[in-house]
Amino acid sequence: MSLATDRTYRSLRGLERTASTSRVLNLAALAARNAGNPEHEKKPFFVAHSLNGAVIVRHRLRESEREAFDRLRYTAIKLIIPFERSDLGLGGRALFVSERGWLESFEELRGEAPDLSRDVAVLEAIDELPSLDPFLLREHLKRRGFDISPSHFEISAPDLARMQRFVGSEIAKLIELAYRDAEGAEGNIARLVEALLSSRTDDRLEPLRLTLRLEKENYKEGIFAWKGFLYYKWVLNSLWGNLREVFAELGKVRVVGPIDSETASELEGLKSRLRQKMERQVKSVMSQLGVYDEVFSQLTVEGNAVAFRDFLLKSPEMFLALGEGCGLVSHIATYWRYQFPRGRPLSANVVQLMDVLGDFEASLGAETAEIAGVH
Repeated sequence: MSLATDRTYRSLRGLERTASTSRVLNLAALAARNAGNPEHEKKPFFVAHSLNGAVIVRHRLRESEREAFDRLRYTAIKLIIPFERSDLGLGGRALFVSERGWLESFEELRGEAPDLSRDVAVLEAIDELPSLDPFLLREHLKRRGFDISPSHFEISAPDLARMQRFVGSEIAKLIELAYRDAEGAEGNIARLVEALLSSRTDDRLEPLRLTLRLEKENYKEGIFAWKGFLYYKWVLNSLWGNLREVFAELGKVRVVGPIDSETASELEGLKSRLRQKMERQVKSVMSQLGVYDEVFSQLTVEGNAVAFRDFLLKSPEMFLALGEGCGLVSHIATYWRYQFPRGRPLSANVVQLMDVLGDFEASLGAETAEIAGVH
């Protein structure tokens, strides 16, 4: 589908206000939001200007689309260049990263801009990730040596609104500790949370910086790390209900149409393996977040700011594993509900069901097989 008019992407118009989610990175929306921001323009996502209005999607491949790749895969990075940045509903040209012939198509798509290899390397790095959530993406690209403005890694506005209340309850004790000498600050947690979650430095957070003993050169990295853990805690908290439903419905989904005994046995084995791997993945994520909870408790209960500060400055190393884990379980929970909407029969033909469950197992297999120590 290289360079094809991509009018079949049904939710493209709905992405106009979206910046970053676990499935979408909307550079067009970020460019509009950061118009006039010199740092955003000085350190762009891509060298080619045409690409900085792109929409990047972690796309679940249809069966016919899988044939374009040299190896079997269920998801791929889809790069969409809208015909009109201000109206994504008009469609655009698109390609899949790593599909056969994609480099030639990509070179044509980006135009005569210099440093082709750099932009190729950025997309190949993104293609390594199971999720496009802003924290995982920022850390991964930073590790690869790409100097990109932090303004490209903001949490989307809808997610930010839903996250603020959760974060407020999480850090209330720390706010009270940091602002005990600041008149009225304790009663204004919502504004302090808003300042914390913003991508910009805010003077209102100065008492917090002093409490955490973060020197100014480490402040941005430390606060970013903290936001990362809060973000992942919120993601997992938001997913609990959906994950419980997946576990329950996995055993209840009914096969419509003929199925022989051998296939039925294979299907039950697939369900059993998937359930075990999902449980291990969730426990792995919880275990990593438990490390954060323990150190945060040392800060708020024991007043050990040094331990929390040191943890924050070292913690980006945990982002890849934690981000991958959250991205994987999020994909399963959201795609299951898309495939089996509430209020409709919990049924599918055997080919469809095996395909969905096979996708889930393939995404979890390599990552969870190595978590034998987590029970």
